[in-house]
Amino acid sequence: MARAPAIFGLESPQALAKALRDAFYLAEDELATAAWLALALGKPLLLEGAPGVGKTEAAKALSGVLGRRLVRLQCYEGIDAAHALYEWNHPRQLLELRRAGDRPIDIWSEEFLIERPLLAALRHPREVLLLVDEVDRSDQEFEALLLEFLSDFTISIPERGTLRASERPVVILTSNRTRELHEALRRRCVYHWIDYPAPEREARIIMLRASGVAERTARAVARAVARLRQEPLVKPPGIAEAVEWAEAIDLLAATGAPWPEAFRRALGVAIKDEEDLPYVRERLDRLLAEAER
Repeated sequence: MARAPAIFGLESPQALAKALRDAFYLAEDELATAAWLALALGKPLLLEGAPGVGKTEAAKALSGVLGRRLVRLQCYEGIDAAHALYEWNHPRQLLELRRAGDRPIDIWSEEFLIERPLLAALRHPREVLLLVDEVDRSDQEFEALLLEFLSDFTISIPERGTLRASERPVVILTSNRTRELHEALRRRCVYHWIDYPAPEREARIIMLRASGVAERTARAVARAVARLRQEPLVKPPGIAEAVEWAEAIDLLAATGAPWPEAFRRALGVAIKDEEDLPYVRERLDRLLAEAER
């Protein structure tokens, strides 16, 4: 059997998983495989999952592994082409026109062009990793623009012509699935769904991301947040909140706070909604008892 080529210096999904772990991101086999295939096939990687499962962190870790600058396009309702592609620096253009007087000046030259994330990825495909974050928050008109960009990696600037990427940039899209994405966009991508990790895996993530946390704390927090995610909370704690909660608990314990009291006093690190806090406080003793089993 022929040996698989090394993709970006990574000869297999297992090699990518190890590199991600060295970058303090514990990737499951399925995620490492999807990411490796996206790199190998030159396709965008679409990561879907609930808020807080680590989609954006995966992109950050991958940019570190590849040695690329992360260029993030944060999507929101009403985002338009100017925020995603490029803008002209109109105040500077006007200033230069006033300074020039009767002297001819090209106000559509490179120095007046403001580079936005999609243009940055197109012009520097070997230097950046483009993260299109929470694409489901944008509207369908912007999704159509994004689909066109991902189809051929070109941008048309009327004043300067069409710009084309010299090679396919590395692109990651994330979605919280607040709405369904267009089927055509999905077909452009390698897809992976990220779920909350099982408690044992989350304990490993906590200890990897916060190396000073005691194993007992990490395991108790992992079990507690797993139970909290089953409750009807407005904002269930994500992985980042679990890591920070464990760190806060150990910091309070170091000051002499008893074990259950440290959990309770640090609750605001994990729960970030005024309706959720009293609900969780009423049930925290039971959750801790179950987490200690």
